[in-house]
Amino acid sequence: MVNLDFLSISNNADFENIAFKTFWYQVKNNFVYKKYLELLKIKPESVNSISKIPFLPVEFFKSHKVTTFTEKAETVFTSSGSTGKETSKHYVHKLSVYRKSFIQSFQLFYGAPQEYCFFALLPLYLEREGSSLVYMVNELIKLSDCKDSGFFLNNISGLNQTLKKYYKSSQKVILLGVSFALLDFADALPQHLSDNFIVMETGGMKGRRKEITRTELHKTLCNKLGVTTIHSEYGMTELLSQAYSIGNGIYYCPPWMKIFIRDIYDPFSLAAKSTGGINVIDLANQYSCSFIETQDLGKFHNNSSFEVLGRFDNSQMRGCNMFIS
Repeated sequence: MVNLDFLSISNNADFENIAFKTFWYQVKNNFVYKKYLELLKIKPESVNSISKIPFLPVEFFKSHKVTTFTEKAETVFTSSGSTGKETSKHYVHKLSVYRKSFIQSFQLFYGAPQEYCFFALLPLYLEREGSSLVYMVNELIKLSDCKDSGFFLNNISGLNQTLKKYYKSSQKVILLGVSFALLDFADALPQHLSDNFIVMETGGMKGRRKEITRTELHKTLCNKLGVTTIHSEYGMTELLSQAYSIGNGIYYCPPWMKIFIRDIYDPFSLAAKSTGGINVIDLANQYSCSFIETQDLGKFHNNSSFEVLGRFDNSQMRGCNMFIS
């Protein structure tokens, strides 16, 4: 099933139509998802609305091969994790699907990647194999017409000198990095970036610094880098799409991605309130599972935007102990 129709979604009816086609395809071809529904005693034919589609706990990507295909994967994206802990594995059948998804998503929110200089601070991600974030940023760098675009692993002084070249330029610049790396850079070399700069954080302290709230993080970065707002990217190993925030931690999804909030006390029920666990439908996940129950806590807004409030503590995979592999 090479279904790139999701890239042409323009309204809710389109989304629901492709979501149901994807649901039936994955029920038939994804052993893990199919077995999970059987264990829950959910009959696929009873799923007659988007709100009734069951979401697969993201933890299954750590313990099972979540795919709809039997051929060898083109690549395997892996999550970062501390020593001794299992990491998620996303077996990617077609890298072209991921590439089309993140390029079109970037264009929707920011315009053509060719117009930007990309400066990336992604330590730990660069130092291991299988990062979907590194792959995405590397592809955006390749598309950039700016010869200075690139990764700056342990060279913050070199990054600082490169940034200075664009202080008085009209060139659009994105300084992108994990939270702790951006904080390290801002602490070491505080400055006042010009209006053509976007600072974008992708989350993640990774045990390198004391955990702080996103509000505190953004306030510190704004003060030390001289920008008025911090942009953010919301993605994960198990997804092939990203949501973006252009400020204040408020995220928007591309048309083929939707966020739902589940009740924190009843994970099988979507919450009547606006705050709870984040469930994601990602229609770019044609070859794995498009219906993911994450371990993130979030708040949904009436205009289809959302916030990420944190993570569940000591989360455990539901149903894993009875799952037959």
